[in-house]
Amino acid sequence: MAERRFLRHGLFRRRHAAPADEAVAVIGLGRFGQSLALELMDDGVEVLGIDAREDVVQSLDGRLTHVVRADATDEQVLRQLAVPEFGRVVIAIGSDIESSILVASLLRRFAVPTIWAKAVSDAHGLILEQLGVSRVVSPEKDMGRRVAHLVRGTMQDFIEIDADFAMVKTALSPELAGTRLGDSGIRRRYGVTVTSVKHRSGAWQPATQDTVLREGDVLLVTGPVRQAERFSRSAS
Repeated sequence: MAERRFLRHGLFRRRHAAPADEAVAVIGLGRFGQSLALELMDDGVEVLGIDAREDVVQSLDGRLTHVVRADATDEQVLRQLAVPEFGRVVIAIGSDIESSILVASLLRRFAVPTIWAKAVSDAHGLILEQLGVSRVVSPEKDMGRRVAHLVRGTMQDFIEIDADFAMVKTALSPELAGTRLGDSGIRRRYGVTVTSVKHRSGAWQPATQDTVLREGDVLLVTGPVRQAERFSRSAS
């Protein structure tokens, strides 16, 4: 029903205020796809959700800008849904690798400017990269790596920016309390950079050389993973 209603009304961008190149199409509405689509909606981004399962589509009806039951591996269906006109498309298909690869191939044929795709294995990710997908993500693998870093250290949060480079949220070592950041020697001793500081009961502030570190501060630091972990452990 959702698919027929959508096709009768024509192109996505003709129905909504935002042009298609400012909206995002999310293909595959499993746990990852749903979470992503709903987060985008919360941020004010218009979202076209596509999934082959009627129950999933019905559960999201009214929660996304539009949600459609459709076979995303069918080129004509994607054209009818104006997917080639989107500037950003996310392939969130995880359980069917063949469909994921086929959809990626179609989107590349459409010359969609930015394509994000979920990979469920290294081999899957490699194929997507070889097809020219803009960004390949591995949610389960990335989350496992992130949690492992948190479990084995004293970090409060960990975000891997690139291979062997991370941003870490960590407490301040008591021995540095009362020290001016420029005099702390943190970069020289640990090889990391303090980018922001949150004083107790305060808000996050950009860190400068004149920032005075206080007991109970929480820091955001960037640097190579091993150095960031070592700095975090110094707070324990």
